[in-house]
Amino acid sequence: MLHYKELGLVNSRELFVKAGKGGYAIPAFNFNNLEQMQAIISACVETKSPVILQVSKGARKYANQTLLMYLAKGAVEYAKELGYAIPIVLHLDHGDSFETCKSCIETGFSSVMIDGSHFPYEENVRLTKQVVEYAHQFDVTVEGELGVLAGIEDEVSAEHSSYTRPEEVEDFVKKTGVDSLAISIGTSHGAFKFKVKPGELPPPLRFDILEECEKRIPGFPIVLHGASSVPQDIVAEINKYGGKMENTAGVSEDQLRRAAKSAVCKINIDSDGRLAMTAAIRKVFVEKPGEFDPRNYLGPARDKLRELYKHKVVNVLGSAGKA
Repeated sequence: MLHYKELGLVNSRELFVKAGKGGYAIPAFNFNNLEQMQAIISACVETKSPVILQVSKGARKYANQTLLMYLAKGAVEYAKELGYAIPIVLHLDHGDSFETCKSCIETGFSSVMIDGSHFPYEENVRLTKQVVEYAHQFDVTVEGELGVLAGIEDEVSAEHSSYTRPEEVEDFVKKTGVDSLAISIGTSHGAFKFKVKPGELPPPLRFDILEECEKRIPGFPIVLHGASSVPQDIVAEINKYGGKMENTAGVSEDQLRRAAKSAVCKINIDSDGRLAMTAAIRKVFVEKPGEFDPRNYLGPARDKLRELYKHKVVNVLGSAGKA
């Protein structure tokens, strides 16, 4: 058993209290490798923002759980080296079983999500409560989910979404003891969230559902998954350099900023980062077809990702200067 405090990490509890009172959201950025971690930490240190480093089950398998543990410890020390010791949470994104959550808690994660949203309500309650009771023994915070997001990202896949039912949230929070709750109000997983025609806007978020949830669980931390905006300039760059991504759109940054000013204390962004890195790598390969040194294409990808995340922190989430 390696407790997260031994790695210099924090859990999300106090960060969410401050975010809720301050009208901003903590960035939750997914990472799978060294370059992504470097970009996230350098962006958040530069903007003085707290951050949640998210690891999916697929990322944990890809990068190896032992290496991830030490990358998280390295992230803490890297922030100090860059000149500002920002609060860093290591969070399991979309844990699908008690066993996965337990394993993460025992290898230094300070926060876990148990996603029982695809189960019947009572089974979701039972599973979430089981994870909460185990995690709280070690002061690890737990995120649950009500409602299903459509889309595909890593091993998370659903063809259709189902909005969160506000009448269930109070009962769910009370019965499970969960620390935060992911809800479904129209966001979606992956880069192909919404198929739109040129000039069309993606469908708006269901702020009526968010507001009703806030009324039923006042002051409780709410989470948005699938909140990438799929920047059209980055999509255009991917297509310019040989990619094929047509008529796709994400969640409006204006809508995310509005959500961040509410009870939404954590916003997950993954696909935008993947797009930014892909655009930078494609550009290098087209402009320099003889390039074979990974540092010379992963370096520019890391730099583009850092600039994207700085923008998200300052202009979308509002967490700059809150560390």
